[in-house]
Amino acid sequence: LCRATTNNKVREQVLLELSFVNSDLQILKEELEGLNISVEVYQNAEETFSIPLVPLGLKETKDVDFTLPLKDFILEHYSQDSSEYEDEIADLMDLRQACRTPSRDEAGIEMLISYFLQLGYVENRFFPPTRHIGVLFTWYDSFTGVPVCQQNLLLEKASVLFNIGALYTQIGTRCNRQTQAGLENAVDAFQKAAGVLSYLKETFTHTPSYDMSPAMLNVLVKMMLAQARECVFEQIGLSGIRNEFFTLVKMTQEVAKVGEVYVLVNTAMNQEPVKENIPYSWSKLAQIKSDHYKALAHYFIATILCDHELQPGDDEDQQEKALSQLYDHVPEGLMVLAVLKDKVQRKQLGKAHLRKAIVYHEEALRVCGLCKKLRNIEVLQEVLTAAHKRSLLKYAQQETEDDFLSLIQAPDILSKTEHKIEAIAPQFSKVKVKDFFHKLGPLTVFSAKQRWTAPRTICLHHEAGELGFSLKGGSPVQVYCLDPVCSAASAGLKEGDYIVSVGGMDCKWLGVNEVLEKLKSVGKQPIELEVISCQDTAASLHSKSATYSMGMQKTYSLICLAMDEDKIDQTKKAPLKLPFLSWGTKNRQKAASTLCLPSAVAGSSQIKKKLSPFTLLNTESSLY
Repeated sequence: LCRATTNNKVREQVLLELSFVNSDLQILKEELEGLNISVEVYQNAEETFSIPLVPLGLKETKDVDFTLPLKDFILEHYSQDSSEYEDEIADLMDLRQACRTPSRDEAGIEMLISYFLQLGYVENRFFPPTRHIGVLFTWYDSFTGVPVCQQNLLLEKASVLFNIGALYTQIGTRCNRQTQAGLENAVDAFQKAAGVLSYLKETFTHTPSYDMSPAMLNVLVKMMLAQARECVFEQIGLSGIRNEFFTLVKMTQEVAKVGEVYVLVNTAMNQEPVKENIPYSWSKLAQIKSDHYKALAHYFIATILCDHELQPGDDEDQQEKALSQLYDHVPEGLMVLAVLKDKVQRKQLGKAHLRKAIVYHEEALRVCGLCKKLRNIEVLQEVLTAAHKRSLLKYAQQETEDDFLSLIQAPDILSKTEHKIEAIAPQFSKVKVKDFFHKLGPLTVFSAKQRWTAPRTICLHHEAGELGFSLKGGSPVQVYCLDPVCSAASAGLKEGDYIVSVGGMDCKWLGVNEVLEKLKSVGKQPIELEVISCQDTAASLHSKSATYSMGMQKTYSLICLAMDEDKIDQTKKAPLKLPFLSWGTKNRQKAASTLCLPSAVAGSSQIKKKLSPFTLLNTESSLY
């Protein structure tokens, strides 16, 4: 109406209405964003004294009704009674509905993985690569709440994968970080979350939702690995940190590593195009953690220098080597061994590290105060304040006479870790899933990519105990070496037909021996077979061998070739075939009369052998 009207008053009224609608949408978007980016949700319920971890919110979706599209496809494509599959379709929809609200534990993870694997079966069964079947999937961006709608099942699969990774992060944040087992579980959960998100980034490279873009997923993987590293550090110091030289050296290197990975996370979060969409509280928390853990590293090394003077019985070489590993370089005019032996130099360098620690602590508190969401998290304020006061107290305990004379700047600390943190790839094979639509037949044959004729009934009569043909293949079995003069051939059986039913009993999943037993068990009595013929070769030839003739937009000449060959006397030598491009010229009238009847092709094994060079057109490389 806004675009169509020429009345200014009407346009003003419409614009006013639209502004109200837009403001309501913005409020809803902000509420969803607030829920999904909150640092406080999903944390461990017990009272702890730890910096909060960041969980990912689950993507939301609308209901999807698979019933009509799948039933129509079963009837049209598989030529089966779709009412027999109502329970299977209902099971699929129930599983999808349950995946919208999974429990935050391993059972929830297993349910999401089972649905993801089931989607692989559904995709192969019902989603042909050339057209859509009318199922619309709607998923909302986890950060912005913006909906994305597609008929492509890839959006569904990618969104479920994202939710598996998000659920792992929620499990990690809920772990009790005051126990060894809880911290181990948290580390494992964050590594698995990183693995799932990495798999999503590598497998689905063109997802339309921004929360699943490669740039955003790269940041999320870094953040999950950083949180796993943070939990490893907490695990090391859980039983307490002894005020001992080599223990403090180890803790200094470990905590410096945590600060280093959070610097990388913060840098990644502040680069385009992620910067515009990453939650502000997340980037600020990453900055706070990088400053906080760097401050702890300087505090630990200051404790080494201030509290541990070199004693006569100490190993000078070992202490020198350990302290040297903490620095890329020492301040000009100082040597590590000299610092260890000289009390004044030790104090000066120790106080320089304390000053740097205090600067980092104050910066962390300042940044925390800038973000409203973080400012309201009491435990975060308490941890930062306690660490800051501890450094100030340590600094106050040192002698202050030489403060104005000391110009030493504390050098940067080299990080090092003995604990390897890496993404754990998802182990989908551990979850066993049965195809809901198992009754349709083996997936290698009965898939959305294959095309067949409708089932044909063949009345089979035994002739002197012989069938007149052989069987090959796995499930379902295929007819080959068909005797062209046997009764089965006369009844319409063709070379290459698949047998799907014997005597009214489904045999799509039976092997050669089992089908032969059924055929021979009836003795000399006639038995009815249901067979289907694959149309893939014909379909691919149709799509590739189009010609133009007699004013018709497109005609296909494969059937004309078959008709010509049927007229050739089998006892005579066939004349040389015309070149491929001349078929349309010779058979114009016949091509025009056989435009779209692929099921009418009556070819024998000899014809198929002659056409075999063109079956290469049916390979995947020719389709994409």
